[in-house]
Amino acid sequence: MSFTRRAFIAASIVALSFIGAGSAYAEDPENTLLLQLKGGEVAIELRPDLAPKHVEQIKTLVREGAYDGVAFHRVIPGFMAQTGDVEYGNLDKGFSAARVGTGGSKLPDLPAEFSSEPFVRGTVGMARSQNPNSANSQFFIMFDDGPFLNGQYTVVGKVIRGMEAVDAIKKGSEANNGAVTNPDKIIKAVIEADKK
Repeated sequence: MSFTRRAFIAASIVALSFIGAGSAYAEDPENTLLLQLKGGEVAIELRPDLAPKHVEQIKTLVREGAYDGVAFHRVIPGFMAQTGDVEYGNLDKGFSAARVGTGGSKLPDLPAEFSSEPFVRGTVGMARSQNPNSANSQFFIMFDDGPFLNGQYTVVGKVIRGMEAVDAIKKGSEANNGAVTNPDKIIKAVIEADKK
């Protein structure tokens, strides 16, 4: 067998192994969160294997329509974009600039589900207060790697498509802890399995 033929066969095997590996991680519509932003659609792979309680709570809130119209109230360039305050952050009804970021939902706070999953660009984590067991509805999407967050916040997923729309979210002032004037919002949130 010629070297060229052997090289082609070896390259084909490698390519097929990648295709096979990719199919093992096929998108699960029941655990894919779709966020419609002004810059386009963002698809987030939710990770119930890492944080089953947090993922279930997010899915419940999405299915109630609780995230629709909710602001990205804290957006720090090079760090992250935070949203999900369904109590005080809804730009379509009852937005409170003074209180946004302090609210949650009518559902209970959750016990921490920390894991060894690292905070890298595109990671979605749950926001919380000083109390590790205080995450409720707010979450953030990483613009860049944040190893200082590893093991300190619950990872619930990762952006698998549409990171350019996340990058386009209106940024806040670093001097004011990322607070955003006239912030962007989640236009619509849906679990892919429910998409009509």
